[in-house]
Amino acid sequence: MATEKQPWLLSDSALQEARYSTFKNQQPAEQLSADVLQNWKERIFRYQQQVQIGPKLEQGTLFDLTSAQADPDSIEPFSLPQQNTEFWRWRENEQGVAALYFVIDYTLPILLYVGETVKSNQRWKGEHDCKRYLFNYVSAHRPHDLPVSVNIGFWPHAPAETRPRQKLESQLIYKWRSPFNKENWEFWGTPFVGGKA
Repeated sequence: MATEKQPWLLSDSALQEARYSTFKNQQPAEQLSADVLQNWKERIFRYQQQVQIGPKLEQGTLFDLTSAQADPDSIEPFSLPQQNTEFWRWRENEQGVAALYFVIDYTLPILLYVGETVKSNQRWKGEHDCKRYLFNYVSAHRPHDLPVSVNIGFWPHAPAETRPRQKLESQLIYKWRSPFNKENWEFWGTPFVGGKA
């Protein structure tokens, strides 16, 4: 006797999207007190404010090499158009462009993460550690009723070639000391990286 299989309510693509969801059955990292969370954010805010208002140092060169290179000091992450961090779920026909992207909590504001991509509309499809950090970060605010407004901004003028784009990303990570980038964990600690799925 043959048994009939019950059909799925969702399509294969809808099931895959649910598996890749930012909030897929994750438990937040250990709860931080409101004071610890606020102090952590304030330290980053103070540092980034100094970067934003400080004088831009320029080192001269013997040869003019800057014409083909993007200047990290000319990129203003906080003035880029904001998008929801779930942008990758939108049905876009195009793949996007080579870009740098900046994840920012606009309530203070603080720059949390700097990234690069060759396809701006597809970068966060699938697994990305920063999604987990954001989930834990936002979850840490909820028990204390603290405001949080995390969005992403894309700078679409990044070099199309991988190495120059990654070099620019690295310069910006160093400049802003974005706390979700692994290169800066030693400066700020890692309260939001737990809960690996």
